[in-house]
Amino acid sequence: MPKIFRALGAMTGTSMDAIDLAYLETDGRRTLKFGPSGSYPFSEDDRALLRRAVAAAQGLRRREERPGPLAEADELVTRRHIEAVTDFLARNALDPAAVDLIGFHGQTVLHRPENRLTVQIGNGEFLAREVGIDVAYDLRAADMAAGGQGAPLVPVYHQALAEASGVAEPMLFVNIGGVANMSFVAPDDDPIACDVGPGNALLDDLMLARTGAAMDEGGACALAGKVDERALADLMSHPFFALEPPKSLDRNAFDSTPVASLSLPDAAATLVAFTASAILAPFAFLPAEPRLVVVCGGGARNPALIQALARRAPCPVRRAEEFGWDSQAIEAQAFAFLGVRSVKGLPLTFPTTTGVAEPTSGGALAWAG
Repeated sequence: MPKIFRALGAMTGTSMDAIDLAYLETDGRRTLKFGPSGSYPFSEDDRALLRRAVAAAQGLRRREERPGPLAEADELVTRRHIEAVTDFLARNALDPAAVDLIGFHGQTVLHRPENRLTVQIGNGEFLAREVGIDVAYDLRAADMAAGGQGAPLVPVYHQALAEASGVAEPMLFVNIGGVANMSFVAPDDDPIACDVGPGNALLDDLMLARTGAAMDEGGACALAGKVDERALADLMSHPFFALEPPKSLDRNAFDSTPVASLSLPDAAATLVAFTASAILAPFAFLPAEPRLVVVCGGGARNPALIQALARRAPCPVRRAEEFGWDSQAIEAQAFAFLGVRSVKGLPLTFPTTTGVAEPTSGGALAWAG
């Protein structure tokens, strides 16, 4: 019988809003036993430093470089993960000795697949020593070194969820973080996946620039606005949307110049429509039409975005909660799952998910002892 790992997934996405943690007991294949999850928000000062680190990372040529604020941000991300994991274990009465592994993503500050360059900050070795649990980390690099896009990584977990759901028809999982990605899963086939567009990034940046708020809470601003169709068409003219999957994006691949002259509500509504339209653009490349769309990630909590997606999709749109899953926890669970697969040498990525030549494992393992 395959070994079941008691794993903790740690994920902080391109929205740079929080560290999400989730406990999962899994064999890295089909066994999924969900445990507690939690979210540990970054402070505004933390987010400000991370934004400076992302800006400083734009000039990187080697993934080990840490100029300017990147070194400080690297230390911050590591320290915040130590604090979050320590608190999570205490709150949920979990002895570190009872957890086999942490799947640690780190904070992405640069992703340029065309240059085979992806940079995630956070020190997996120091995290392992401080919390006393082995850590699987640096999970993107092997795929990129083998010619893949390095993203998205989550599709193999989406496939496991689809199998667990009992739905025997093609499904499309859409994860909406700072960047949005999709996984098309059908019975007995490898998943087809790609990054699809800006996710929450442009809307979050708009709200921060014009109001100082980190996001459009509850989608209220976008719901009060009207979509500017000309600006939307301009945004959708980006050449990325003509590329066939697999493909991936950096958080800063798009900008909101086309909505700069619009009122805040209209700009927000147009960016929400852009995110929804970008999510649906890859339908043209899929081998079959999905029977439903399952939305997870931070964007699943934005009613304006869910409504925009439902209006445009040719099939039903459902939030992950309708299947008994936790939208906010799925990515963290995925990194627990991926960490286990990494330790077992199982593939994390596939030709249909990242464009890598053959199914590829990856990651590094830091020992707690």
